[in-house]
Amino acid sequence: MIWAVVAALVGGTLLLAGVPKAGDHEGLLRVVRGYRLLPAVVERVVARMLPATEIAVGALLVLGVAGRVAAAAAAVLFLGFFVGLTVNLARGRRELDCGCFAFGDRDAAPRIGWFHSVRAGGFAALSIALALTGPPGIGVLEQAAALALAALVLVAGLAVAQLRAVVHVGRRPVDEHLTNASVELRAVATVSRYGA
Repeated sequence: MIWAVVAALVGGTLLLAGVPKAGDHEGLLRVVRGYRLLPAVVERVVARMLPATEIAVGALLVLGVAGRVAAAAAAVLFLGFFVGLTVNLARGRRELDCGCFAFGDRDAAPRIGWFHSVRAGGFAALSIALALTGPPGIGVLEQAAALALAALVLVAGLAVAQLRAVVHVGRRPVDEHLTNASVELRAVATVSRYGA
């Protein structure tokens, strides 16, 4: 059952990554070009094929179909993500959109970090382990339980990611606002005291 849970986690992650990308080809092409690793022709092919590939491989893993082949395909995807992220981080290029689960608008200032690279490497390692071990023969009930457990873990991961985007440990969001307001008040006080 562990194989099925891990396969469902990896597959669910690919589904969560692929579905939002499917509707925005131009946004994905912009993200792929931002990595500056591929020739222009290959960038366009990757931008066209990536969402469908992520969705197909993810669905196969979640359903437990073509286990070794789907896991090997997931390993190739995650290794590609790992290499792209690591090469850009090693070059000192942090100001680019990861494109992992969706992508920001043109006005956003996205950043990648080593967390993104390590996460992709971890999923690559899990996928390789799945491909090497192969799926065990489990029943429908065990497969359903594995899917439920994987869904629970994915939902918890999404909740943590959403909280991380809002809550900054050691800093309150109001601090930044109050700092800006304090600077403005001092500037106004200085002008009223010495100016006009």
